[in-house]
Amino acid sequence: MNHQLLISDHTTHIALVGAGGTGSQMLTGLARMAFALRELGSRPLSVTVFDPDAVSPANIGRQLFSPSDIGKNKARVLVQRINAYFGFEWEAKAQRFDKPVSTSSITISCVDTRQARAEIQEILGTHLGYWMDLGNTNHSGQVILGNNDYGRSTWPRRKKYTLLPTVADLFPEIVDATIPDTDNIPSCSLAHALRKQDLMVNQTVATYALELLWQLLRHGEIHTHGVFFDTHRFTTRALPVDPDGWKRLLKQAKKYQAA
Repeated sequence: MNHQLLISDHTTHIALVGAGGTGSQMLTGLARMAFALRELGSRPLSVTVFDPDAVSPANIGRQLFSPSDIGKNKARVLVQRINAYFGFEWEAKAQRFDKPVSTSSITISCVDTRQARAEIQEILGTHLGYWMDLGNTNHSGQVILGNNDYGRSTWPRRKKYTLLPTVADLFPEIVDATIPDTDNIPSCSLAHALRKQDLMVNQTVATYALELLWQLLRHGEIHTHGVFFDTHRFTTRALPVDPDGWKRLLKQAKKYQAA
């Protein structure tokens, strides 16, 4: 089974939430994707980056910042660089994500706490768009793309098209703010940061997410809407567009919510 792109606007609007280890990798990939889509005559990408944090010395080396960026806002640094390089007019917001960037858009979350994901889920509600969540541990991670209104709206196209469950639909524990996040204290050095997240894990999760987006935006359909990976074991497991397969995960999710 496949899922067909449900964005009909002339421009594809993307909100990138988080401009750190994974977010910075995503943004540079989105810039290359936007340039390629433009050359192919496809609809343009408009990206807004949300991140209230400033660059710290511990970010240098693992995130896409230089020593001269220390103390500056992450979103502004990266967007200014992308705009100058590609001639775009993308937007940076030195704040937390507060609302969808258009009536039909793609929100990409590159955050590292359950509380942050829970806030994003609440803000998106049943907004007619997509939520792509990227998450990782030290050497493993996942990417899951879903429709915010999956199972919660009477969107007229719902009967004709296959909607995708979000990460919160399938794995509600990921937005359960009552579960403590382990070691989410800011790192004091690159060495400390690398003990929490291996050097290439952010690049890996971003690459899978970008490939999934590329297939959706370039070809208009996808057969897989998520992936789980482990860089130490070099293993990958796809999450196919499969309503029958979702039933088992959704059943487990209901048990978790009822507990």
